[in-house]
Amino acid sequence: MSNLETALSAVRGRAELGALHRGIEKESLRVTPSGALARTRHPPELGSALTHPHITMDFSEAQLELITGVHPSADAALAELADVHRFVYANVDEELLWASSMPCILGPDEDIPIARFGSSNAGRSKTVYRLGLSHRYGRLMQTISGIHYNFSLPEALWPALAAAQGETADQEFVTRAYFGLIRNFRRYSWLLIYLFGASPAVCRSFLRGATGGLLQFDEGTMYLPHATSLRMGRLGYQSEAQSSLHISYNSLAQYAATMREALTTPYPDYESVGVKVGTAYRQLSTTLLQIENEFYGSIRPKRRTVSGERPLEALHGRGVEYVEVRCVDLNPFLSLGIDADACRFLDVFLLLCLLNDSPPDSRPESEDMVANQLAVVERGREPGLELKRQGRRVALADWARELLAQCDQVAGEIDAVCSGGEHAASVELQRRKAEEQELTPSARILNALRHQRIPFFRFAMNQSAAHRGFFEERPLSPPRYAEFIAMSDQSIADQALMEDADRMPFDEYLEEFLQLEVP
Repeated sequence: MSNLETALSAVRGRAELGALHRGIEKESLRVTPSGALARTRHPPELGSALTHPHITMDFSEAQLELITGVHPSADAALAELADVHRFVYANVDEELLWASSMPCILGPDEDIPIARFGSSNAGRSKTVYRLGLSHRYGRLMQTISGIHYNFSLPEALWPALAAAQGETADQEFVTRAYFGLIRNFRRYSWLLIYLFGASPAVCRSFLRGATGGLLQFDEGTMYLPHATSLRMGRLGYQSEAQSSLHISYNSLAQYAATMREALTTPYPDYESVGVKVGTAYRQLSTTLLQIENEFYGSIRPKRRTVSGERPLEALHGRGVEYVEVRCVDLNPFLSLGIDADACRFLDVFLLLCLLNDSPPDSRPESEDMVANQLAVVERGREPGLELKRQGRRVALADWARELLAQCDQVAGEIDAVCSGGEHAASVELQRRKAEEQELTPSARILNALRHQRIPFFRFAMNQSAAHRGFFEERPLSPPRYAEFIAMSDQSIADQALMEDADRMPFDEYLEEFLQLEVP
């Protein structure tokens, strides 16, 4: 019996397999009816971006981040996300939510407004962090949007998994298991980029006159013929400063040590930017990473924080609570950017990553992972493409077939406690994409551009308008709309309370906040 089969047998028949925990965070740019980045402030009807539980901003004032709670089913998470969309569309006048991960009509950097979160110390620190990102990487890169998928196991599953390994289901065991999940995710995540990548082309305007190594598709569009997710490659969240950084996921202690070094070691280029010019802040610090979130990983270990607590301190003190997957593109064919089939496959895939053997990582293996990701980003649909696994070349098609067969086993166990066979069906949909690359979102986008004879901008505009129409035809019920109004009002009141309660000068607050209490 394989170790995967042993792990599956430990949870076989457990009802909690049908109630895995997931939540969704979806970023989208607000754009005008002509497709230009909105210059309006965050609409006050949407409440306070600092304190609202479901509606905030990412980097830009025009970049919404829509957040669900934690749900025991994909359908429930998507239903809540749909309600948030309905409320947003009812309160952004004629603006659209851009349907693609990659933006189009953007002016110079100074025309991309940085998100403002009010005058509280917590709000100011969020804005200063974003100012730092703009100085370090430019504002253009920060306007790229995606979907973050948060995943965790129900508490009742941990004792069964621990018992199968002769261990106790304490927080230390849970944390080790999540780090094992993360290591395997990094090994296998190229498959998600192939299956769900939806940014094979970009507007020429995004490149600001350069080619970025891309080819010309038409007058307004640049692309690569076999690309899957340019968002996850050289054009996206990449950092030369971070390229030499090897974050170890072999244990919480090693992860914390390598992150702490990046958070406390000054970086010469950022020292030249300076923290303040006169009284105006330019960034939080001159270290390689201002805060933990600046590290551009495809997955993160997470623990909810309390006010004033750093993410790394929360992890160090209370262990991993869930993982955040960050490599999923917005699918412009879907009104929410993601659907239940994708969610169910992500659940299966992440459970596989947790249950499979997960040997320690190393710097050479991490380099192979980065190379595999870039190969799939730029050439994922190229016939015969090979990746590196354990120092050897392996055909992407063969490795995908092997992983999907294991996903079938996991899906079968989940479906055994859920009627309908929906998880197995989601795996079968992905298997068809692996066998017929024309079914992938990236191929479908390029085919749509060809058949409709339109540039990427027009395609994304058409999809954005169609999504708005979809939600306008299905508005919130009056009672549900009233609930969202109440949430917005409460969030504004909560922000005002925070601002009134602040007594510490911002300089002192920031100095205290940046003191990292992790050995």
